[in-house]
Amino acid sequence: MKKLGIGVIGTGSISESHLNAYAANKDATIVAVCDLNRKRADKAAAKYGAASVYTNYHDLLANPEVEAVSICTWNHTHAEIAIAAVKAGKHVLVEKPLSMTVEEAEAVREAVRSSDRILQVGFVRRYDANAQLAKRFTEQGEFGELYYAKASLIRRLGNPGGWFADKERSGGGPLIDIGVHVIDLSWYLMGRPKVKSVSGNVYNKLGNRSNVKGLSFYQAADYDASRNTVEDLANALIRFENGASLLVEVSYALHAKSDESAVRLYGTKGGFEIDPELTIVSERHDTILNVTPQVDSLKFNFQQAFQSEIDSFVASATTGTEPLSPVEDGLTMMRILRAIYESAEQGKEIEL
Repeated sequence: MKKLGIGVIGTGSISESHLNAYAANKDATIVAVCDLNRKRADKAAAKYGAASVYTNYHDLLANPEVEAVSICTWNHTHAEIAIAAVKAGKHVLVEKPLSMTVEEAEAVREAVRSSDRILQVGFVRRYDANAQLAKRFTEQGEFGELYYAKASLIRRLGNPGGWFADKERSGGGPLIDIGVHVIDLSWYLMGRPKVKSVSGNVYNKLGNRSNVKGLSFYQAADYDASRNTVEDLANALIRFENGASLLVEVSYALHAKSDESAVRLYGTKGGFEIDPELTIVSERHDTILNVTPQVDSLKFNFQQAFQSEIDSFVASATTGTEPLSPVEDGLTMMRILRAIYESAEQGKEIEL
């Protein structure tokens, strides 16, 4: 069987996860890489055996050996490159968020609908083994009606700087960068109910806190502490048409005792936690039980989930099947994210 020819656009930090996973997939082969920084692109090509190196993504898309692409660039280029790739006849895996605006996301959706290509949005949390276990239990009615969820992703010191902290390139701070993961995961596990309204708050109080000593944190490849135009903290209440609700809080900077990651869902027959580790709450014979599944890891395994995400993309591109995280879900997430920012700016609930 012929291997799927892969091109990776953008060779910054997240691209390594894509490249490693493609290299481990028996049905894919990395044939091209592209980055504005030629030295960085050359380094990636040498490491992963890509025969072609580009600094202009249009040149990569013109390569007939490239059948599918991963888009690992700055957020503000996602929609533009995704549309160009689909029109060039390539299957697309685009990192989250799908775009910077709802209008851009709608344009991507229309491009995909007008083609015979598939587009998968990089909602890696969906591909985690524990998320899929919880999804199976949910679909079998284990928890009854899921009517409430809480998602927190708190960093006390966690602004990566660089393009992440530049609103013009990123579109926002922790909400659009890391918050999108827990919002999407919760919404996905709740059965993707239709959104009714969003009420949000955004705070710019602490800045990037680059003055703090003695506590390390992830920094972007182009870290620059002099520029920071994104929020420190965002929270939101998302209401759904079926009556369910989702409470979210995410931060890059907060005077918190420790970092925190928590995703919890509650139903009429039981509930479960995905973060910080998988736990099921059930009720049997008039007794409430905390159930611990026997699995390889109760915590989120990023590497395993990313491999599953790439494997799923390669399979969808090869067979033409609908991806687990399709373009329509990327559009919905963009509507939610932009509504949170809009609600905070206007000081009122936004109806969707």
